Amino acid sequence: MKHPVIRTDNLSHTFPDGREAIRRINLEIFDGEFILMAGKNGSGKTTLLRHMNGLLLPTKGEVYVDGQSVTSDPGRARTIVGMVFQEPDTQIVGESVREDVAFGPENLGLPLPLIRRRVDEALDLFQLTSLADKNPLSLSGGEKRRLALAGVLAMDPRVVVMDEPFSNLDYPGALELLSCITTLKTTGKTLIITTHDVEKIIWEAGRMMILDNGSLIHDGRPAELIPYFEASGIAMPCSARFGLGVQPWRDNEA
Repeated sequence: MKHPVIRTDNLSHTFPDGREAIRRINLEIFDGEFILMAGKNGSGKTTLLRHMNGLLLPTKGEVYVDGQSVTSDPGRARTIVGMVFQEPDTQIVGESVREDVAFGPENLGLPLPLIRRRVDEALDLFQLTSLADKNPLSLSGGEKRRLALAGVLAMDPRVVVMDEPFSNLDYPGALELLSCITTLKTTGKTLIITTHDVEKIIWEAGRMMILDNGSLIHDGRPAELIPYFEASGIAMPCSARFGLGVQPWRDNEA
């Protein structure tokens, strides 16, 4: 029997100010899935993601990563679930692109030859090799997003979660990031991407979850959930508005 890599059991979280951010969420996520998690701002997407690798702990219920409670060992969860934050500057710690990508593997205590191999592979995968000696703070917004993703991938997590990765990117930057995400999809990693603007990524996803007011209200194939978008505060993709269903955002994706 196939076991989920992530499972939640009546997961709820209430912040100290009394705001209930997520409530009684039950879900199972399996290895290799590409999940699009959508909902308007404040629907609970980011809060849910942060529970998956122990950045937040439940006030009620539980999260299990690879069968073990996250509450009992948040550090273990973070080695399995790597997170790319909405603002990549919060993840930049190295004085060069190469040093930044190496930071995570070094903290895992990996052997130096393995660190170098992982860093080189991540730089190559996300088209950063030519920028390896640059100061990360000099990069464009799209390059910083790719750097944050490379740093997570270098730690070789089974699951990669990305919070609003296309936020504040211009068109070229969004195209570059989408290309990297589609490449990452081929590696077999489990991918979970949150966004309130689904058009760029919906073609890639095999499964979609819609959150509203802290609850998981829909879970299924993206094309089947289109009728619920507008009521959930999600912008309808242009192709769906014209009766064409789910279509690729880039011409060369079809």
